[in-house]
Amino acid sequence: MTTLKLKIQITCGAEIAMGPGKADLLDAIAREGSISGAGRLLGMSYRRAWQLVDVMNRCWNEPLVVTSPGSAHGGGARVTPFGTDVLAHYRELQARVDTGARGPDFAALSTALRSEPKATQKD
Repeated sequence: MTTLKLKIQITCGAEIAMGPGKADLLDAIAREGSISGAGRLLGMSYRRAWQLVDVMNRCWNEPLVVTSPGSAHGGGARVTPFGTDVLAHYRELQARVDTGARGPDFAALSTALRSEPKATQKD
C-alpha cells in the first residue's frame, strides 16, 4: 500500500523544538507523571526521553516540562500549562495539515509513489 505521511517539525536553530515524537513524549509525560514512565511507554530509554525534554525546554520561551526531584515518595514530571498550550497548537496544526493535504497534489504524489523501493536503481 502506498502512503504519504506528512510531519511537521518546528526548528530552533539546528534543534527540532517540536515534532511528532516530542509531541507524543509530552502526551506520555502528562499521562505517566514522569519522564522515565513516559520513556517506558514509548519504548525509549530514560536518557533519550530526558534529552528530548531538555531540547524542548531550551527551545521555547518557557519550559514545557518541569520536574521534581525524587524522594521517598518519588519524583516526577509534569507538562506545564505553557507546554499544554504548545502541544495543543502543534496538534491542531498537524490536524489542519492532514486535512488540507488531501487535495490533487497529495493524490498525484500518492499515484507516483511505489509501495516498496526497487531492489536496485537498475531495475
